[in-house]
Amino acid sequence: MMEKKSMIQFVLTIFLIYGVTACMFLFNQRNFIFIPDRSRPDPAHFGAGDMGVISVRTADGLPLQGWYKAPAAGQPVILMFHGNAGHIGIRVFKIRPFLAAGYGVLLAEYRAYGGNPGKPSEEGFYEDARGYLSWLGAQGVPPEKVVLYGESLGTGVSVKMAAEFPGIRGLVLEAPFTSMTDVVRKHVPYMPVSLLLKDRFDSLSRIGDVKTPLLIVHGTADSIVPYALGKALFDHASEPKQMETYAAGGHNDLYRYGVATRILTFLENLK
Repeated sequence: MMEKKSMIQFVLTIFLIYGVTACMFLFNQRNFIFIPDRSRPDPAHFGAGDMGVISVRTADGLPLQGWYKAPAAGQPVILMFHGNAGHIGIRVFKIRPFLAAGYGVLLAEYRAYGGNPGKPSEEGFYEDARGYLSWLGAQGVPPEKVVLYGESLGTGVSVKMAAEFPGIRGLVLEAPFTSMTDVVRKHVPYMPVSLLLKDRFDSLSRIGDVKTPLLIVHGTADSIVPYALGKALFDHASEPKQMETYAAGGHNDLYRYGVATRILTFLENLK
């Protein structure tokens, strides 16, 4: 009898611990997914002194700042949406080769990141992206002169915008995923993620609607967003599409393996 009672107590304790853990995940998940550096970066300090600070206002009323440099005559603008951590300043090394080639670049900063107001969320990020696209339009840069570039979590934003704006000139996805649900499930397989997750960034359900030329770059050694998720997204994408695989590439080091050159080739062929 004592052994049976102890077993019941053990099982109840396990369920209690699991329930508490699930509740912690439910109420704190955005602190795990979104990791903003809230400080306001100075372009010159991060090697972007040739870029100007621009201001946009989202449809829900938030004033956001990003960094912009106009393109040389005839060149498109690369609109970059970065990953879940830090701010735009630490992405400058990625866009310098494109600026040197005469492309325009708009480093879009999200709400709650880089000194911007607001709280991060999937729908909020989509509003931010629409705000930057609207700002470009007001500068005489329509969607057909814009190449969307998403990095990690930013790939979810970029795919959503490419589906909403069919005239977009091109789409570059660095370390993309099928959905945030699949990414989180890889890291916490014991959680009922599909029931609890608020921000899903479901690119897989949208990528088939994207008809613009697509380039995906992904490393097979990526421990944050498994390569299999990027490959699955590519397999479901419509033509024209290309995928470049880097056997030794991780999540944050693809530029060590010549990704900039590969993207420049893709951009050149869009003309």
